[in-house]
Amino acid sequence: MENTRPSLIPTFLYSSSSTSKGMGKNLMKDMNSPVQSDSISSASSTAGIKRDFFIPAPKESSIKMFSPAYYAACTAGGILSCGLTHTALTPLDLVKCNMQIDPSKYKSISSGFGILLREQGVKGFFKGWVPTLIGYSAQGACKMGFYEFFKKYYSDIAGPEIAAKYKTLMYLAGSASAEFIADIALCPFEAVKVRVQTQPGFARGFSDGLPKFVRAEGVAGLYKGIVPLWGRQIPYTMMKFATFENIVEQIYKHAIPTPKEECSTNLQLGVSFAGGYVAGIFCALVSHPADNLVSFLNNAKGATVSDAVNKLGLWGLFTRGLPLRIVMIGTLTGAQWGIYDSFKVFVGLPTTGGGSPAPAKN
Repeated sequence: MENTRPSLIPTFLYSSSSTSKGMGKNLMKDMNSPVQSDSISSASSTAGIKRDFFIPAPKESSIKMFSPAYYAACTAGGILSCGLTHTALTPLDLVKCNMQIDPSKYKSISSGFGILLREQGVKGFFKGWVPTLIGYSAQGACKMGFYEFFKKYYSDIAGPEIAAKYKTLMYLAGSASAEFIADIALCPFEAVKVRVQTQPGFARGFSDGLPKFVRAEGVAGLYKGIVPLWGRQIPYTMMKFATFENIVEQIYKHAIPTPKEECSTNLQLGVSFAGGYVAGIFCALVSHPADNLVSFLNNAKGATVSDAVNKLGLWGLFTRGLPLRIVMIGTLTGAQWGIYDSFKVFVGLPTTGGGSPAPAKN
């Protein structure tokens, strides 16, 4: 019998080997209970299919998977998840940047907060929040929207069998491509943010900091840190997405006895947060040296990568501000996936990850 439901490509992204078993059980319950004839017909059409059952968007959703509306929803979710979380963590980011730039003054997390409180007051903890909000909202829009696009795009090019076999490669390629674009949107705002946060008296905020920065270094100066930013963000995002997708899959496979689609919404969102937090720890470790470079280059006019390496040293490049960044990025990444998937659920879409690959055809 032919399956009348159109398949959602790539198949491995929204399929589960355990789902067909659950469908069989639910089908027998439905057949023994009074239901509408069209429901029986719909369920019967999936019986006997020997390949995985595809998880569609919830019935109440008017958004078709992989349609322009779907990518628009993912883009909106990215704006909320990245813009809000980065802005909320501005105080931590402020201390981290100052620890990277002036370690002799900002020797620890606690002393860093104390110095800022003494010198700038409570208001000083949120210095640079406007470029943070705008910049990371733009970055999140591109990151999440283009990730969903490129993940499917590369999977379609590879074909269902190769995409299922090398799904982690699809995650890596999709996230790297998305972040390359996202950083172009982020870079000017990151440059102004770092300058405002680490140079007292430079500017009150974004509105006067941007024109002052451009007058001093030109428009090209806003992109002076683009290469280190790519060096920080692309490995970070590749780790973020690939680790998250695989961790979530393993949680549903080994830690939760029921298939993902039978779990409650709250449980699925809890898995998203947990997977995101663990992924964030790996992200911080991979991207931290480049993060130190970005902070150094955006703070010192005319500085080069070699200047940063000479001043910070290799050990300092990898470790300065790392504990704080692990806490910050772990919390940040967990919250981002929680907010992103909450928004997807809100508009009637399935949460991210948790599908196991469809069996390859012989």
